[in-house]
Amino acid sequence: MKERVQKFGRFLSAMVMPNIGAFIAWGLIAALFIEAGWFPNATIAKMVGPMLSYLLPILIAYTGGRAVGGQKGAVTGALAALGAIASTESTMFIGAMICGPLGGWCIKKFDEKMEGHIPAGFEMVVNNFSVGIIGGILAILSIFAIGPTCVVLTDWLGQGVGWLVAHGLLPLTAVLVEPAKVLFLNNAINHGVFTPIGTEQVEALRAAGEVGKSILYMIESNPGPGLGLLLAYCVAGKGETRSSAGAAALIHFVGGIHEIYFPYVLMNPIVILGPMLGNVCGIFTLSMLGGGLSGPASPGSIIAEMLMTPKGAYFANIAGIAVAGAVSFAISVFLLKFFGKDANLAEAQAQVAASKAASKGQSVNADAPTGADVDIKAVKKIVFACDAGMGSSAMGATMLRNKLKDAGITDIEVIHHPVSEIPGDCQIVVTHHELAHRAVASNPRARVIPIQNFMGAPEYDALVKELLAARKGASAPAPAAAPKAAEVPAPSGAILLEKKNIVLGCKPVTPEEAIKACGKRMVESGYCTEGYVQGMIERNAGFPVAIGSHVAIPHGTNESRAFIQKTGLVVMTYPEGIVWGEDEELVRLVIGIASQGEEHLDILNRIVEVCETEEDTDALVDTATVEELYKKLNGLS
Repeated sequence: MKERVQKFGRFLSAMVMPNIGAFIAWGLIAALFIEAGWFPNATIAKMVGPMLSYLLPILIAYTGGRAVGGQKGAVTGALAALGAIASTESTMFIGAMICGPLGGWCIKKFDEKMEGHIPAGFEMVVNNFSVGIIGGILAILSIFAIGPTCVVLTDWLGQGVGWLVAHGLLPLTAVLVEPAKVLFLNNAINHGVFTPIGTEQVEALRAAGEVGKSILYMIESNPGPGLGLLLAYCVAGKGETRSSAGAAALIHFVGGIHEIYFPYVLMNPIVILGPMLGNVCGIFTLSMLGGGLSGPASPGSIIAEMLMTPKGAYFANIAGIAVAGAVSFAISVFLLKFFGKDANLAEAQAQVAASKAASKGQSVNADAPTGADVDIKAVKKIVFACDAGMGSSAMGATMLRNKLKDAGITDIEVIHHPVSEIPGDCQIVVTHHELAHRAVASNPRARVIPIQNFMGAPEYDALVKELLAARKGASAPAPAAAPKAAEVPAPSGAILLEKKNIVLGCKPVTPEEAIKACGKRMVESGYCTEGYVQGMIERNAGFPVAIGSHVAIPHGTNESRAFIQKTGLVVMTYPEGIVWGEDEELVRLVIGIASQGEEHLDILNRIVEVCETEEDTDALVDTATVEELYKKLNGLS
């Protein structure tokens, strides 16, 4: 149940969070330039209404549609949302959250039904018309059904919030919000629920000629409760927790990084009562004094809170933050002194990292974990894992397999898999360091070896030496053929790399442009649809597909494999090189991959052989012809 709630929460917040900058821009423009703002300007203020009515809902729908159905889903979802917007004068945030994913789902299902049935050369026509027709139908449906339904739902939610305010019960929302933060549901609650309703309240107040502000923006973002807890640790904490809490308090309060205090809660779960009751008192203070923000504060720092505070609300907001911090501090000190227990901060931080990774469905920016300890002598299966299990992991598996063979170790099976599907019977997992947390979660009993790149990683040689050392003094294993699952596939007879898809001497471009160039040829060759190209871009955004040795192998995410129509590759050389990713790795050979099965592995294995080092790749790029690459990579020479 918890995982389902987290997944739903992630999906809600994932539609709003990428666009929070637009919400902040709207809030700042409104606070500064409307008639009641700091610097009234009628011309600039004209943007406030269209931003609220059109820009923000369409951005939300576009983002939700793209998450479900790629670029086509994004456009379809935006079209559907436009119908909901046109059906009413109310702001259609909830409608956008429905229409966006609905549009993405509809276009995704259409593509699945049409897969393999579109005549060659008509892909683009079908893609464009399907988006237009399905989007138009959903827009009409939204005018008559989704929009009016959302108006009723929004009215109910608004009345519910109004009832809580009128009866003085709004502070009780903190009882749910503070524990939800530690479960990383804070963004889902804040940006999925409070931000849309708060925005409705702000606009209604401005329409009535009053100062546009909403207390809902401060329920989750108030930095006071977390500040009080961390200051309590400075006074009543012990050892490492006491010495580290001061810096954590500064980062939390000024930087707005609320996650930094979560480990301090997990060490002593009872102290959650401090921030919880502190926030209750803070919200009560804000309600009594008329506090609130003109737009969402993201991140929840004191700086963001003050920037989004409208005229006349500074005293109330500062008081709300101060009261929340003071109450949280007092209660937390009491709990730590009488009920606190010694705890390991590092273990709590690791627990937070695991929770955050699970809540986001991805890795976190922390030191890569190494998983469980294993008996190195008992290793029989090594798995290379990447996001899709299609490209980089296959090449890495080939490299390690060859090194083990050269070292005379033939009794270990080396295979590749998506990081989410690591077999339970493997003892060692090798993966990119950014995927290490997901690897541990997928198979906590295996030892995880994080690497920076899949070509020529020094960890390969270190692992081979470790395996050899473990075998010294033990009975030598009987000679055995490599396991069938680990054998290099023999050429299938099908030509997976066509001459028309070998492009030499390309001019330098950005990594995304290089991926799109590969994807365009894949679509034109009937290997995939546009959805897979979007998956390639998203895969590279997760972490770069540059794998070392001046090679990049763009391929889609595991989810985007549904858009593959048949297996095929595209090879493009960039003699002047492309600077790829944050690590600024140089790439001169780009190999786009679309594969439904294992047919492409023989070509990847040959690439490993001819591009083992940077010098090998450079020589290939500088001297090879289309004919030579065609024969060499297809196993014809």
